[in-house]
Amino acid sequence: MTFKIGQTENGWANLLAEGRLARFALVCMGVWLSAVDSLVTSTIMPSVGADLGGFAYFSWATGGFFVGAILAGASAGRLSEMFGLRTATMLAGLVMTGGCIMSAAAPNVGLFMAGRIVQGLGSGWISGFAMVAIALLFPERHLARVFASVSGVWGVATLLGPAVGGLALEAGDWRGVFWLFAAQALGFSVAAPFLLKGSGSSSEAAPGIPWMQLFILGLGVTIIAVANLVPTALLSFGLVFAGLAVLAGVLWLDARVKVRLLPHRAGDVATTVGAGYAAMFWLTAASMGFAIYAPPILQILRGFSPLRAGYVIGVESIAWTLSALAVAHVSGRWDAWWIRWGALMLIASLGILPLTLADGGLGWVLLGGALMGAAFGFSWSFISRRVLGALSEEDRAIGSAAITTLRQTGSAVGAAIAGAAANLAGFSHGMTAESARATSVWVFVSVIPLALIGTWAAYRLTRVGVNPAPGEAAA
Repeated sequence: MTFKIGQTENGWANLLAEGRLARFALVCMGVWLSAVDSLVTSTIMPSVGADLGGFAYFSWATGGFFVGAILAGASAGRLSEMFGLRTATMLAGLVMTGGCIMSAAAPNVGLFMAGRIVQGLGSGWISGFAMVAIALLFPERHLARVFASVSGVWGVATLLGPAVGGLALEAGDWRGVFWLFAAQALGFSVAAPFLLKGSGSSSEAAPGIPWMQLFILGLGVTIIAVANLVPTALLSFGLVFAGLAVLAGVLWLDARVKVRLLPHRAGDVATTVGAGYAAMFWLTAASMGFAIYAPPILQILRGFSPLRAGYVIGVESIAWTLSALAVAHVSGRWDAWWIRWGALMLIASLGILPLTLADGGLGWVLLGGALMGAAFGFSWSFISRRVLGALSEEDRAIGSAAITTLRQTGSAVGAAIAGAAANLAGFSHGMTAESARATSVWVFVSVIPLALIGTWAAYRLTRVGVNPAPGEAAA
């Protein structure tokens, strides 16, 4: 009887009971907005360039969106404490609405880029507040299912994103995409106060905003973003290492100031939180080459259309979603096995893809992409659950929001390293068959050390205990 009750309490029906359905719906809405915005925008960029000009500046628009999203996500925890989760989430939706309107109505590329930066801020805050909502409003027994649902939303966005962008282009109106996003963001903002009833209010004791850490974080991310734009591989790698050094400075400073950006000992891999953050950061960084460089490589070497190449890459998100749902019911110490297995699957994918992407069987390419997605589907929710379970009440808001920040920052680092490897392979001098073939190898080989570091951190995480307090039960 106890087993059956436990199963019921841990099931989907119980997840959506006791007023949690409305909060769950809002979290999924927020994830959808952030996911589909980035996926659709990349599809319509060529048409935007033809209409507004300024092709040379679009990489900066993407970089600006990334920087805005990371800084917003990093500050989400403290802002939720200062303004309350309901108010903060509503304001985030309004910021994203404003950014979408700016891009939709832009008469020139300058205002379009400014709109993308504002969208990045709104997207980062929405994602960060969604993580805070998950941490504060859902029992720990439901976290794996909530994270699996979030993965499902990303999977749907991956499938529908290219289709939405394609329909907009067929209609000859790329601006309609941003008007559609503006309407959705406004609806999200209006719904937030109603769906987050009972989520708590602002705290008079909130310590404030860690401005210095945010400035240094922004500087480090900007340096890394620039590394992805410079033409020489040596300078690219140099800027990446410089950016990583600056990011390490954030950890050093944060441990020594009163108003913190991250939880206590967030940089200490001897703790659950530190090991979990390290695994998230490095494993994410190791996965970026596939999404960025596989589409053009497939188009150049195999003659795939952009849409077909996009759906080949989509196998990663599909595998992430299906694997996350498959293990959403797992509890107890079995999650340690899935964390380790996921990390090893990522290493396996990085071994398969450089051998097959250029001219191997398509089935092998799909297998490599599926292994990469499943690596995160099997492990991500359990890594997140362990981190959230180890946070003190004092650090719960900032610690949960930091999960989004680490994922986005890891993405920036991984994109920059993959970009430097591609430059070294000659990709920056032109997309020829020769440069595409070399790039298909080096963008994966170059990040294997990152995957090994992430795997070590993941194993470290599974050895420090299920949910020990920070600094306790170190391996």
